[in-house]
Amino acid sequence: MSGLSLQVTSVTIMAPDPRALAVFYSRLLGRPVTTSEGPREGHPAADGWAQIRAAEGTGEVTLNFEYEEQWKRPRWPAEPGAQNASQHLDIAVDDLDTATQHAIAQGAVLASYQPQDSVRVLLDPAGHPFCLFT
Repeated sequence: MSGLSLQVTSVTIMAPDPRALAVFYSRLLGRPVTTSEGPREGHPAADGWAQIRAAEGTGEVTLNFEYEEQWKRPRWPAEPGAQNASQHLDIAVDDLDTATQHAIAQGAVLASYQPQDSVRVLLDPAGHPFCLFT
């Protein structure tokens, strides 16, 4: 890989209503929605795209939200025959209990199964799991 530079700059999250999900993560993370595009001609009202861009120099990843017409809510933890979550966001926090309450106040749901004492698994409004951890 001599001379080759590879850098992950963003993660794209598929959703049934990407603009609404971007607003949720904007409130959760305290970052503004920097791009929001409405539906393409001939597509449903929920169609569109949105972005929460990381501030320059922070090293944080930009989050993109894209419409998925065939959306199936993932099951967490995974269940045989059900749609499973293929990835999730890990979010470092300094106070797990306060961050959990903040996430719930923004519209997240605490998952019924919690695998570790230092991690809280929550589900965003579209059903994607995400983890808060210390």
